[in-house]
Amino acid sequence: MTSEDNTPDPAEILSAEPSTLTELDRKIVEVFPGLVVRKDLTKGLKQNAVVPTYVLEYLLGQHCATDDPEVLKSGLESVQRILAKHYVHRNEAALVRSTIKEKGRHKVIDKLTVDLNDKGGYYEAEFTNLGLKKVPVSEDFVRRYPKLLVGGIWCIVDATYEVPEDPKASAWHIDTLKPIQVAKVDREEFLAARAKFTTDEWLGVLLQSIGLNPEHFSRRAKLMALVRLVPFCERNYNLIELGPKGTGKSHIYAEFSPHGILISGSEVSSAKLFVNNSNGKIGLVGFWDAICFDEFAGKDKKVDKGLVDIMKNYMANRSFSRGIEQLSAEASMVFMGNTKKSVAYMLKHSHFFDQLPDKYIDSAFLDRLHAFSPGWEVSPVRNELFTSGYGFIVDYLAEILKHQRTEDFTSAYKDHLKIVSEVSTRDQTGFEKTFSGLMKVIYPNAEATAEEVEELLQFSMECRRRVREHILRIDDTFKRHDFIFRRAADNKEVTVITPEEIQYPAFAAPRLVPNPDEARDEGEPAGGDEPSAAASEPQEAAPETGHVVVPENSKGWSYRRLFADHLKGASEITIRDPYVRMFFQARNLMEFLQMVHDLVDEGDEVAVHLVTQSDPDSCVKQEENLNQLVDTFTGSKVSFSWEFDHNPNFHARNITTDTGWKITMDRGLDIFQKYETGPFSLEQAMQEARLTRGVEVTYLKV
Repeated sequence: MTSEDNTPDPAEILSAEPSTLTELDRKIVEVFPGLVVRKDLTKGLKQNAVVPTYVLEYLLGQHCATDDPEVLKSGLESVQRILAKHYVHRNEAALVRSTIKEKGRHKVIDKLTVDLNDKGGYYEAEFTNLGLKKVPVSEDFVRRYPKLLVGGIWCIVDATYEVPEDPKASAWHIDTLKPIQVAKVDREEFLAARAKFTTDEWLGVLLQSIGLNPEHFSRRAKLMALVRLVPFCERNYNLIELGPKGTGKSHIYAEFSPHGILISGSEVSSAKLFVNNSNGKIGLVGFWDAICFDEFAGKDKKVDKGLVDIMKNYMANRSFSRGIEQLSAEASMVFMGNTKKSVAYMLKHSHFFDQLPDKYIDSAFLDRLHAFSPGWEVSPVRNELFTSGYGFIVDYLAEILKHQRTEDFTSAYKDHLKIVSEVSTRDQTGFEKTFSGLMKVIYPNAEATAEEVEELLQFSMECRRRVREHILRIDDTFKRHDFIFRRAADNKEVTVITPEEIQYPAFAAPRLVPNPDEARDEGEPAGGDEPSAAASEPQEAAPETGHVVVPENSKGWSYRRLFADHLKGASEITIRDPYVRMFFQARNLMEFLQMVHDLVDEGDEVAVHLVTQSDPDSCVKQEENLNQLVDTFTGSKVSFSWEFDHNPNFHARNITTDTGWKITMDRGLDIFQKYETGPFSLEQAMQEARLTRGVEVTYLKV
């Protein structure tokens, strides 16, 4: 039950989403005492207090940085008391002002923005929720916390009220002011603690720290989540991420750090962003480490061409002009926007920047982007993706990342890898800055193996290649470069290409103008002659031996695409997969059997036999599910049967046919990531709409 003031009961928060302490959780609490918090507590409190996550976790870290249930409950009660007593709700602002007047003073938690009174020569504060304006504020506070002047910051303020003798003076005053943030970070202690975690464990720590459950993220998906942190630790880093709505693109920039600010891409001016020439005030780039332009895409948005020109200069040279004076800043630029077209459509008909306002589809501007993160590979936000485990108080991690802005890891790959292809200076700067930032996030002590270094460099080069490839579709004056590095260990060269180039090779090549062949109907010949009788009949290519790699986090794949050609004509199919145990694995098998059913001509029948293993402890309904499939397909074009193989060495997964094909799959039928279900879910209706796991399939003729 909640109280009458809608404050949730601590016991209710603690039990609503029970946290089963994992080994990783225990290790986090042990290694980082006092610097971590259970993330579901933040979620439970946030529904009643509209404050950034770092504000809530600052308070939770003061009182709830433990795994002791009793201490947690007591600490949660303390945080609730503080919020109930001091956090200002907009609809209670008048009551809080009255409390300050009656008591003479009262502490409030609110967002303060300060401005200079030009005529009076003094500073005045505005309380966002309390509704007070023109409250005098000490110059000392402004000098110590200059971000008060740009965008404002959340603070705990001791506000006082005293009727002034001068009726023109303010009755409201600020006695003390303290930003809500971690006071001190010991970087050496942090590095020593990091060394106690393996790479997989540390990725889990980071994912949980930004509120995500690492169990639901593949290795590549974790990298795409963490690349969003690079602007906080890498100076003057320019990142773009475009993808579908609802993937949490802007969450980190709105909630994660007091050093980042989220603004609407259509609500910024040169004066606000860089400098106001009329009064000389420096804009956002002078005060924030990361500036995120939300809702950056949109053809109908009005954009100042002058702003684009200033941004181009700043993103390339870190400088901007105030009249005749050149100024510099270190703020990173992040551009987040929604795309409405599929990846295949953009590749075939336009380019990945097509949804941006026209003035930003400028090759010189786009070439300043260091990385393009493929937002279409990110799963839509759903409840199960959030963690109830322990992670850093986000402000602590934000301070660590801020400290790392002074470091440079751009050359950390050179002992293991060498760039051997010709690349432009901007290409190299782009992937090296992304690499440097990811090293700071994942390997802050620079202790990474050759394989781990290669993983980050390859991902970084891919992100920059995506920028280069789609600039080529816009501007034919740009030169095409391959992205190739050589391993020092075996002298082998690796060519980096993007997953979408692998998935859609026919559409991947740069196109500056529409291909006239695309205007014809499929199957129509390129020449002007009438098609021959042979050309008018579709010719099915015979299936071939070979190897297919399904990229992780890609779409457009299905059982039909992977298996249909090699299964056609078979009357007996055997599936060997020891892991058809859980419900979702039985559901995968159901879809495979449906696909086979569609391949069988009327009047024919195919026998499909499954050989699998059982795990009685976790798969209590396995036999029931498999028997249901037997019943479901009884009387259809598919005859399904199954058996258990109790051999403890049974690990290989493959499909064999009586026509001589053997298809080996390193993941069996489990090629899709978890997806949204429901009657109107496209992912449930179509396999091609789902994100894939990384899968390798080999076709052998035996």
